[in-house]
Amino acid sequence: MYNGRTDSVEHVSHFNQRMVVHSKNEALMCKMFPSSLGPMAMRWFNGLGAGSVDSFKELTRAFGSHFITCSRVSWALDSLLSMSMQEGEILKTYSNRYREMFNEIEGDFNDINIRTFKVGLLAEHDLRKYLTKKSLRSMRRLMDRIDEYKRVE
Repeated sequence: MYNGRTDSVEHVSHFNQRMVVHSKNEALMCKMFPSSLGPMAMRWFNGLGAGSVDSFKELTRAFGSHFITCSRVSWALDSLLSMSMQEGEILKTYSNRYREMFNEIEGDFNDINIRTFKVGLLAEHDLRKYLTKKSLRSMRRLMDRIDEYKRVE
């Protein structure tokens, strides 16, 4: 249910996934869309003028325009450059913050992401020392290595 506070684009995408077998039936898509709306969004839908929407595409465009302030904005790659482990912070907390930010960045920047994580670690941290000696090529390998160090910590 769309509550008016989450990303409208993601909501339409999830709705389309649930309705994929009916995606060619525009009328059905338009009739079913309101069933995915919570009270606030339903008030918006009920306020649409009769005949103001001619297709599902127009409906979702109007929906997105109305709830534009709820759209999620992805972070820029340089956001990772400002991340660093704080004095006294445990690896688990730092890596969780890093993963959250990493997941919000669009694009494939594995080398840069791995380097920024390493540089953000405290200089004396054992994981940083390990990463300086070993060259990891994928985020999956980095996350595996972090998990090993978190268990020890």
